[in-house]
Amino acid sequence: MKNPLSQKITNIPPSGIRKFFDVAATMEDVVSLGVGEPDFDTPLKVREAGIESLRKGQTTYTSNSGLQELRDEVAAYTKRSIGVEYSPNTEVLITVGGSEGIDNSLRALINPGDEVILPEPAFVSYRPCALMSGGVPVAIPLQNENNFKLTAAELEAAITPKSKVLILSFPNNPTGAIMTEDELVPIAELAIKHDLIVISDEIYAELTYEGKHASIASLPGMRERTLIINGFSKAFAMTGWRLGWICGPEMIVEQILKLHQYALMCAPTTAQYAAIVALRECAEDVVMMRESYNERRTFLMGEFERLGMPAFEAKGAFYLFPSIQRFGLSSDEFATRVLQEERLAVVPGTAFGESGEGFLRISYAYSIEDLKEAIVRLEKFIKRLESE
Repeated sequence: MKNPLSQKITNIPPSGIRKFFDVAATMEDVVSLGVGEPDFDTPLKVREAGIESLRKGQTTYTSNSGLQELRDEVAAYTKRSIGVEYSPNTEVLITVGGSEGIDNSLRALINPGDEVILPEPAFVSYRPCALMSGGVPVAIPLQNENNFKLTAAELEAAITPKSKVLILSFPNNPTGAIMTEDELVPIAELAIKHDLIVISDEIYAELTYEGKHASIASLPGMRERTLIINGFSKAFAMTGWRLGWICGPEMIVEQILKLHQYALMCAPTTAQYAAIVALRECAEDVVMMRESYNERRTFLMGEFERLGMPAFEAKGAFYLFPSIQRFGLSSDEFATRVLQEERLAVVPGTAFGESGEGFLRISYAYSIEDLKEAIVRLEKFIKRLESE
């Protein structure tokens, strides 16, 4: 039998996150600070709306683009939150989570050999999705001393005649970095100058702790060259509902819709009915969850400083990215040993790109009790390292 597998796919490594959690799943008494999933239940009103849709028998396909009522709400929410208007009929697409939006956006934009600029550390799916679309990932290693923000100088140095797409993800997974409107302006100017399309992953937009989230799509000349990826998983604690959206220019969204039609038909119907209520009625729930994450963020930042694992002040998402460089272990070695020796699961920074070496991703989407127990275990491990 000939090798039945695609070389493109077999050459892509599995997620660096899953490696540790597949091992952790076989162990008892593990405390995890690794998974980027809210520990809150989906708001009750949202769950009830989903149940009610089932009672009514609303279980057929929706339109490929998603329920009209939901697209209307997404367009209204986007105008409300970042001040940019999109037509719900032609410029909004409901997707199966933000992940589908990222994948299909790249597939619709990339010709073989086009370069996809990836400021890293970054979400684990960007690089493989770029490769699967036939693109060439070009990493920009973001710097701790710049609070892991992208600078215009770094971007300009990475641009070549083959550059086509820039992926921005702020607030950032894994670092918690954000970018302000003033910091985005020179990035937008370079995107216009070099005719780049921007995919702006704003899934953590509601989890911005100081000031208001800034979207590059709101800057002059950027609406027509930006795709916004967003969704319900993080802000509304709806990870398992698998629902997201894309907002962007009609010319591009129309082509993404074709991919969505052939691969998925439509996003889950029950989730769509529930999501209408999330956008209409759950702003207070989002505020409550954000305030709780902020308390956890403050607690962990203080603890990491005390333990000699400094982390810059993350101002978005629900992650910290503390340095472990003083211990003389690689990120993978540190994460492996602390899991084996103290039953504490964390993610090595290298899961998010080579520039993540020397760091760990720590999720604080866990209760304060879990975070406190994790710190006890981490401190025991550090004392052991220091005595070796």
